[in-house]
Amino acid sequence: MSTNPFAIPVKALMNKPGMSETLEKDVAAPTHYGEAVCVVREGEPLHLSLMLESVHEGILVSGTITTDAHADCVRCLEPTTIPISANIQELFAYLADDSYDYEVVQDEIDLDQVVRDQVVVELPFQPVCSSDCPGLDPETGEKRDAESAAADTTAIDPRWTKLQDVFPENSPGGESGYPHI
Repeated sequence: MSTNPFAIPVKALMNKPGMSETLEKDVAAPTHYGEAVCVVREGEPLHLSLMLESVHEGILVSGTITTDAHADCVRCLEPTTIPISANIQELFAYLADDSYDYEVVQDEIDLDQVVRDQVVVELPFQPVCSSDCPGLDPETGEKRDAESAAADTTAIDPRWTKLQDVFPENSPGGESGYPHI
């Protein structure tokens, strides 16, 4: 029996097509997952909710992995925790074959690489603390609140002020109803 927490004994299911069992397991991430702005830290709990099914070729594993990832919001730079839920469906073959990526070894399946691959795919490229995060003020660098973010929409970039002479109806307070330049 292996000391690997991702090693699952499957001897009771082997070569018995049609048999299945459910597995609920909590495992600590052995290393950090992810390299960019969002990572699952080493030791972070991973909850595995799986169905192990015996089929003719091997053991089919399907289910979900849930955990929390940690990142800095790309808008306001505040630390945030992001819930991650990844689906898994992988066949562990009885016989080593180029057709299959994983195999049953000594009556066990090792979910370590499968779990890592599925969790990393679900990590967001641009994590945000909330979908309506107003971000940072471009002039002061301070975190904005909702009111200050709304007030900034009326400010005009100084590079565009000459257009007010050409299109006065579009300038702030103009009568056209068109959006401000």
